[in-house]
Amino acid sequence: MKLRKMLAHVCLIAASVFFLIPFIWMLSTSLKPRTQIFSFPPEWIPSPFKWSNYTEAMSYIPFFTYLNNTVLITVLSTLGVVLSCPIVAYSFAKLRWRGRNVLFMITLAVMMIPGQVTMMPLFMLFNKLGWVGTPMPLIIPAFFGVPFYIFLLRQFFMGLPDSLMDAARIDGAGEFRIYTQIMLPLARSAVLSVGLFQFMASWTDFIGPLLYLTNEVSYTLSLGLQQFQSQKGSEWGLMMAVSTMMTVPVIILFFFLQKTFIQGITFTGIKG
Repeated sequence: MKLRKMLAHVCLIAASVFFLIPFIWMLSTSLKPRTQIFSFPPEWIPSPFKWSNYTEAMSYIPFFTYLNNTVLITVLSTLGVVLSCPIVAYSFAKLRWRGRNVLFMITLAVMMIPGQVTMMPLFMLFNKLGWVGTPMPLIIPAFFGVPFYIFLLRQFFMGLPDSLMDAARIDGAGEFRIYTQIMLPLARSAVLSVGLFQFMASWTDFIGPLLYLTNEVSYTLSLGLQQFQSQKGSEWGLMMAVSTMMTVPVIILFFFLQKTFIQGITFTGIKG
């Protein structure tokens, strides 16, 4: 048994090193002088550390403007998902109403449709609403639920015992009170996991901002990175510096929420 655990840990450590190599190389390159970037054999430790790559990179593009736009879109879209998806998932999992199964099957069917199929109709819809050129198409849809997140949260709610709801109803609690004060707190880990998924998806989204943001003042970091690459593609140290600054917030957030994230994913789909 101990040997099996040891082998499992060795395999996990080896896999983690494999996945860490690209990030370590990106971080190392962001601190290298230009002469060391393509040196052979590769130099993993910069000599000297060129911290000015970060300040120079931020001077080439309006970094803090793009950062503010990205934070605004990411926070609001994550808030929309956290508010809308749990209540819809709870309704599918615990409430009995006519047409529930049909609507849930439609929700699952929507998950099967590739995003490329709905891209043009959605663009035409948002254009009719006058939202193209604003961050609204990247924020408002999140407040109407995301099928994949609804499915995950429904599976989690189905694992919670109905006896909790029955006891609350006997005490005179209404359905909304049962949801907000009993079921939602129990699903906190799953809701935070969904929020983390949406945060990462919105933070790194490129296609959405590329379609809907037409004014450079409203660009996000992903568009700013693409713009930087088109203008300063040969400045690999500066480009890796921008990439590192874009990646670090996601890593920090996952580091602090990893326990809750793992709990949410582990218990999703377990029916009690």
